[in-house]
Parts: sequence; structure tokens; C-alpha cells
Amino acid sequence: MSSAVEILKKYWNHDAFRTPQDEIIASVVEGNDTFVLMPTGGGKSICFQVPALMMDGICIVVSPLVALMKDQVLNLQNKGIKAVALTGGISQNDIIDILDNCQFGNYKFLYLSPERLQNDWIVDRIRNLPVNLIAIDEAHCISQWGHDFRPAYLKIVALKEYFPKTPFIALTASATQRVQEDILLQLQLKEPKIFTKSFARDNLAYMVFEVEDKLFLTEQMLRKNPQPSIIYVSNRKSCSETARQLESLGFTATFYHGGLSSKDKSNHMTLWMDEKVQVMVATNAFGMGIDKANVKTVIHLNLPQNLENYYQEAGRAGRNGEKAFAVLLVNPSDVIQSELQFISVLPDKEDLIQVFKKLCAYFQIAYGEGIDEQFNFNMHQFCLKYNFSALKVYNTLQFLDRQGVITLSQEFSEKISIQFIIPSKEVLRYMSLHSNDEEILLTILRTYSGVYEMQTPINISLIAKKSGTTEKAVEQLLSTLKSKEIIEYTAKSNDSTLTFNEIREDEKTINRVSKHLEVQNTLKKQQFHAVLDYIKEKQQCKSKFLLNYFGESDAHNCGICSYCITAIKPTDSATIAKKIVALLEKEALHSRAIQKKLNYPSDDIIFALQELLENNEVSVNLSNLYTLKK
Repeated sequence: MSSAVEILKKYWNHDAFRTPQDEIIASVVEGNDTFVLMPTGGGKSICFQVPALMMDGICIVVSPLVALMKDQVLNLQNKGIKAVALTGGISQNDIIDILDNCQFGNYKFLYLSPERLQNDWIVDRIRNLPVNLIAIDEAHCISQWGHDFRPAYLKIVALKEYFPKTPFIALTASATQRVQEDILLQLQLKEPKIFTKSFARDNLAYMVFEVEDKLFLTEQMLRKNPQPSIIYVSNRKSCSETARQLESLGFTATFYHGGLSSKDKSNHMTLWMDEKVQVMVATNAFGMGIDKANVKTVIHLNLPQNLENYYQEAGRAGRNGEKAFAVLLVNPSDVIQSELQFISVLPDKEDLIQVFKKLCAYFQIAYGEGIDEQFNFNMHQFCLKYNFSALKVYNTLQFLDRQGVITLSQEFSEKISIQFIIPSKEVLRYMSLHSNDEEILLTILRTYSGVYEMQTPINISLIAKKSGTTEKAVEQLLSTLKSKEIIEYTAKSNDSTLTFNEIREDEKTINRVSKHLEVQNTLKKQQFHAVLDYIKEKQQCKSKFLLNYFGESDAHNCGICSYCITAIKPTDSATIAKKIVALLEKEALHSRAIQKKLNYPSDDIIFALQELLENNEVSVNLSNLYTLKK
């Protein structure tokens, strides 16, 4: 058996583990159930991948995130390690083939969602695999007190019965003390070895600034720190708009959200990863599996939904150990807007019933039918048809997805259909005159037999693979054939793919899952109020606040956050503050105007304003002007 360090060197090209990776790996290899709480960027995946490679057999990895599964499988395959994932949209025959390969093909990793464990026949097949380790990623999902509870996780414990001597390792990047205890209880880990790494990030300066002009301060920060940066925004529209605004200011920027095609996501990601652009503007769809060490600044232009997500997103800065900044910009209107976005749109039981019934009607699912049926789904069109609130529908579908009633894949998809509109002999004539196109055309004709009779959906990537060419070449040929009126070619875009996991039973279906709804809604409200406490707290270190939230009661002031810097700012700031007060006695002003009138460096103005805000001497009104408190 190869040693852990030998495997680390061979596949990851590292000579040593980070603390406490080596201890975790040793625990697993010794056969212990193991619990790992390690903040984002700590290298959790290595903690189960390395021991699985040290032992004979295959590792089962349970994960709720399709994008993360695909990313980890691809990374393993690129290292020459045999890995596969049972993601959505795979036919039963393909699942059987995959499980056959796992049993007889020396595969080392099988990734699957917890919902797959609800299929008895899949579990029966897994029982016959030579399983050496069971890893539960995003383990907080098993707790109803976790920020992403999924009841399907509760089924994982059944694997204990089938693999009583196989070690379990549960991993999470964000869990309060209550959630940690619940994970151990729900998974029934036997005398687990527990590893918790502090959430403290000594090099990361958490900043909260109350500002009236977010773009202006963002510009200043990006100019001062020209290294790679991430800006998080609340919706897709803001992604492209903010990127354009930054480009108009002379920055290089791109954007990322769930509505982009896989190709655009990859292209935009590559631009940023290769540092051809400085700034990635993104929704929270961006970040899973991203490991870029030299991110200098992460800026949130909108309030996050909870501190668990915020900690993970902010934590993508400074992974190289150098000083970095996690900045949250707020103004008075943010709280109202965020309550509308996060709290007022939480669904109740009646919303669940109504949306589910309309969803079945939309796809013409009869009562007692629908199981395993899959559809392309455009949520915008669905909401327009039934006059629904898009945010409330989104939250309803998210809840139904987590309860396993449906599976909602939010990846953009493009459904392409073609039909030849000239006789087959003319197609053969075209091929004889254009030999470079022959292989692609023959592949299409062999793969899709009805392509002369009707509009036939085709798979671009499959055609490219079978014909030994690229997707771009296939698309270019289809475009050429359309322009020459050889084919009809249509492409319809969809926000997502929706799969029904159960037969339609309306109220019976909803009654079964709605018991979790009230608990989840209460939790979301508590988490959002914790975010408000974080931004409003004026008398505590920001890092210490976050550490206390995650159960670290012995935290010390960090010395570099917005509170700490204001607290230790030299007496100069008092002089600037007095001058600001003198200006505001005459009129309310924007920070730009204050800076122009006083001619001090922008950082000094910002810190003086922050101090005045924290001392309750000034406020920002609804017009985003600084005014004196009366």
C-alpha cells in the first residue's frame, strides 16, 4: 500500500499535507468514523480522496451539488484516476452500465446524490461493490438546523447496515455547534474522531462599509488592489451590468451566473483563472470547486442570505496566505430590498400546493403519473403563464428539490433540432463535393434515423465525439447547411431541466414534505437577522463576530477588520471627522463631495465617516447622502 504522502506527491504534486489533513487521513485508514469541519479552501476533498486511493476498493461519495460532483470527477479523471458520477438525466441503462464498471472496472470513486439512495435497486447494486470508504460531503445538509437541509440525506445512515465495517467520513465547511451535534446523531457515527479547524482567517480583513455610492468605492478598492477579484451581486442582470460598468471605468471584467451556457461559463471562467481579466462579477452560482489562491478582494454589493454562505464566498480571498479583503457594502435601502428578496418570498403550504399543481398542469402530468419524467423548463415563461412571483416560485421549487419531490437542474441548456429538407440523394451529392463535412454528416445520419421525416433533437457534443471533431466544427457546419437551405435548424434555450421524482399526488405529496417547511422558514429568518446583526454591530471586531457565530467563543480581535482599523486609526481621523461634521452642518453630502472639499486621501475619508457612523454622529439618508444626526 502506497503511503499518503506518496499518493499526494504522485497525483497532486505536493510534498506535505496541510494541518490537519494528515491526521484525518490516518483516522480514516485506521477504520475510524470521522467528522471534519474545515472552512472553505481547507482541502476537504483530499481528506477522503487520498485514503480511498491507499486502500483496495471504491469510495462512495455522497454530494448534493451536481456542479461540484462534475468538477471533482473531472479533476480526478485528469489525474488518471478512474471516477464517475451518477448525476441527473442518466437513463436506467446507462446507470446499470456505470455500476457494472464500478463493480468490474477498478473504479476508485463513485459520486452520487443522496436522492439516488432512495432507489432500492441502486442501493442493491451498491451493496455488491467493494466499498472501502463512504464520504458524505456537505454533511450539514443532514441537519434540519443546517442552512441547506435535504431529507434525502437521512437515508444515508441505511448504508451503515450494509457496510458495518466500512469507515464513514462526514465533511462540511460551515456548521454551527448545534448542526455539528446533529450531524453526528443523524449519521450514527461510531465513536467518531472529530477534527475541527478554526474558522479564523488571520490574513483576511472583513470590512463592512456604509456607503451611498457602491460603484465609486468599488472602483477605488480595485485600483488600489489590481490583483484578481470577485464581486458578488444578487441577480443575473446585475452581473452583466456591473461588468459593463467596470469596463467603462477601464477595468477588465467578465461575469458568471446560472443562466449562462456551459460553454460561456467555461470561457468566462478561463478568462478570469488565466488572469486575462481582473474581475469576476458573479451570483452565488460561482465558486464551487474554485481554488484560485491569489484572489485579493471579494466584494459583496448586496447582502448575503446567511452568514454560512457569506463566510464561504468571502473566504475565496487570500488562500495564498497574503493579506486580502472581504468587503460588504451596504446602504439604507439594502435591508428593505433583502427582506423582499429573502423573507417576504418564503413559500407557505398553500404556495407549495398551488405551484406543484400548476407545474403538473404545465407539463400535462396526469394524477398518479409523472415519475422519472424530465422536461426542459423556463421558469420565466412558467411564472408569466400563471402570474406567479418569480422569487416565490424559485424558493418553492428549491424547497421541493431539496425534499426530493423534483430535481431542478439550474444549468442552462440549449435544445437543438434539425431536419433535412432536401432528398437523401442530394445530401449524398453534397458530401461527395464537401469531403471535409462527410464524417459529421454521416454521424448525424447514422445516429438520428428520423432526421429526414421530422424535426429531430440532436446532441452536439455526442456528434462531435463520434465524428472525432469539435463542437464548434459541428455548429459551424449546421449553420452552413441552414444558410444553404439543406436543413432546418432551431435552437431553444432553457434555464433548467426539471425531473419529477414521484408520481403526482398533489396534497398527499405536499402534506408529506410540508412538515419541514415551517422549521426551514424560521431558520432562514434567524439566519438573515444574523446578517443584519453583522452589518449593524458597531462595537465588535467583524472577525470575532463571525467566529462567535460559528461557536468559537475564545476569539480575539483581528486588528485588521473595519471595526479594528477604525478603533486604532491615528488621531488624524478625529481631525478629519471634525471637518466632516462642519461640512454636514451646512448641507447633506455624498462622500465624493466631502473628499473633494477636504482634499484628504479617500481611505482617510472613508474611515472617518465609518467612525462617525459607528459613534452615531452621522447617518446615511434614503437619498444616500451623509447627514448629521439630530
